[in-house]
Amino acid sequence: MPTPHEAEKQHTGPEEADRPPSMSSYDTAPPAAPSRNPCCLCWCCCCSCSWNQERRHVWQASHESKLQPLPSCEACTPPSPEEVQSWAQSFDKLMHSPAGRSVFRAFLRTEYSEENMLFWLACEELKAEANQHVVDEKARLIYEDYISILSPKEVSLDSRVREGINKKMQEPSAHTFDDAQLQIYTLMHRDSYPRFLSSPTYRALLLQSSPQSSSEA
Repeated sequence: MPTPHEAEKQHTGPEEADRPPSMSSYDTAPPAAPSRNPCCLCWCCCCSCSWNQERRHVWQASHESKLQPLPSCEACTPPSPEEVQSWAQSFDKLMHSPAGRSVFRAFLRTEYSEENMLFWLACEELKAEANQHVVDEKARLIYEDYISILSPKEVSLDSRVREGINKKMQEPSAHTFDDAQLQIYTLMHRDSYPRFLSSPTYRALLLQSSPQSSSEA
């Protein structure tokens, strides 16, 4: 005949003892879902709260018309022959030319790296902003669109720069992304710019701006 202790072990075997209590064992209802107010760390798009998802939908709707189209001053002014030729002298001259940025951005699109130029332009726009409330919002959106590993337009940054951005995002400023912008600028200079100079796109522009082409016209 089993002892009381053995009878208790047979009744509550190891599986039942380890099994978590069922919902019926709780005296109160499950905790209510979190409120729709933003959590304290919602600047990172890793947060999946409903407020951040709604913000993301609004941003996606406005972002296409805000950063994607080329500014009118870059799209409507044709470059002079001298300006086109100056783009081969230095990357700085190319990037300081609105028409040069437009042509270079179109080239980056063919290499599936247009996000580098978009990020650089967004940083320039952020640095020109004086309103702190707007700076906070733009910095948050730039992070979500170009820094977050969840974004399809994430730019390539090293871990040091990423860690610096994460710290600065606690109190964003107009210069939060300066190190990242410089790194992407350097990447475009060393990687994409040489290929751009030898591309059919730039060669065609040079041909059109050559004196012989102008005289024939």
